[in-house]
Amino acid sequence: MEKKISIKDIWNALLKYKRLGIKVLVATFVIACFLTLCVPNYYRATVTLAPELSRASSNSLSSLAASFGINMGGNTSGSSEAIFPTLYPDMMNSVEFKTSLFPIKVHEIDSDEEMTYYEYLLDHQRKPWWSYIFGLKNVMIGAIKSLFVSNEEVDNSKVNPFMLTKEQYDLIKYQLNEKINCDVDAQTLVISISVTDQDPLIAAVIADSVKHRLQNAITTYRTSKARVDLEYNKKLFEETKRNYDDARQKYAVFADANQGMVLQSARSKLIELENDMQIKYQAYSSVAAQLQSAEAKVQQDTPAFTTIRGATVPVEKDGPHRARIVIILCFLAGLITCCYALHKEGYLIPLTRFVLGLDGDKEESVKSV
Repeated sequence: MEKKISIKDIWNALLKYKRLGIKVLVATFVIACFLTLCVPNYYRATVTLAPELSRASSNSLSSLAASFGINMGGNTSGSSEAIFPTLYPDMMNSVEFKTSLFPIKVHEIDSDEEMTYYEYLLDHQRKPWWSYIFGLKNVMIGAIKSLFVSNEEVDNSKVNPFMLTKEQYDLIKYQLNEKINCDVDAQTLVISISVTDQDPLIAAVIADSVKHRLQNAITTYRTSKARVDLEYNKKLFEETKRNYDDARQKYAVFADANQGMVLQSARSKLIELENDMQIKYQAYSSVAAQLQSAEAKVQQDTPAFTTIRGATVPVEKDGPHRARIVIILCFLAGLITCCYALHKEGYLIPLTRFVLGLDGDKEESVKSV
C-alpha cells in the first residue's frame, strides 16, 4: 500500500537534512564562483547592413509579398542574383574568407604592441585552467606520433586556403567559427555581423574588417561579368585607336608627299587611304562609345550597402554571466539535495507519482495540513 504523506511530513524531512543542504549550497557557491572567475571576459561588436538587391525585373506576386515583409523563396522579386543575402553566412564560413582575416593588423586595447590577427589568436588568448588539462591529451598524442613519424617543420606564417596546416585548421574550426557570426533576417534581408572576442578593441576592428571584406566579395561577384566586358572593351579600344592612328599617319604622309600632283593613281591612292582612315575612325568611335557604356555598367552593377549600425568598441562585457551561472548551479544543488532528503525518508517516489498524476486517488496519497 502507498505510503500516505502530507506537506508537513515533507517539510520535516527537508528540515532533518538542513545542515547537509547548507553545506552543499555553500560548497556549490564557492566552487561555482571559483570556476566562473577562471573564465575570461568576452565582448561583442555588432555591425548591421542593409544590402541593395540586383535591379532585375520583379513579378507582381513577389513584389506584393515583399510589401508585407514576406520573403517568397531564396530568389525574391525575380532577382537573377546567384548569391542572395541569405547565402552570405555560407560565404563568410568559407575557408578563403576566414583565412583572409589572418593578415589584419590588430593590437589590444591596453597595449600598443601590433600583431597580425593570426598571431593574436595563436598566442594571446586567455583560457581557463581546465582547458590546459584537457589539452594534455592532444599534446601526448602529438608527442607519441613524433616518435614514429619524421617531424618536418611547417611554415604556419604562409596561409594556403587549399592546403591548411593543422594549426591553421584548428584556429578556424575552434576559434574563428565561434567568434564570427553572420545572420540575415529572412524578411527584411538585413545583415547582422557580430564578432566576439576577449579584447573589445579587436572585436570592433575585426567586425569592421569583416563588413568591408563581405562588401568587397559581393561587389566583386556582382560586377564580375561587367568587369570582364570592360577589360575586353579596353583592349578593343586600344587596338582600334592604334589602327586609326596608323591609318591617319599613312594618309597624312602620303598627302604631304603627293601635294600638287595631278596623277590619277596618286588621287586614287589618296582616296583609298582616306576611306580606310574614315572606316577605322568609325570603328574607333563605336568602340569608344562601347567602352563608356561598359564603364557605366560596372558602376551600375556595383551594389550599395547602407550601414545601419557601424562597428564601435563595446564598453560592457557580453559575458560570462557569472551571477546567473552561480544562481542556476546553487538552485540545481538545492534541488538535488531536496530530492536526496525525500528519497532517504521514503517520500520521493510517492510525491513523484502524485506530481505526475499516476495515483488513482490523489487525496488519499497526499493529505493537506
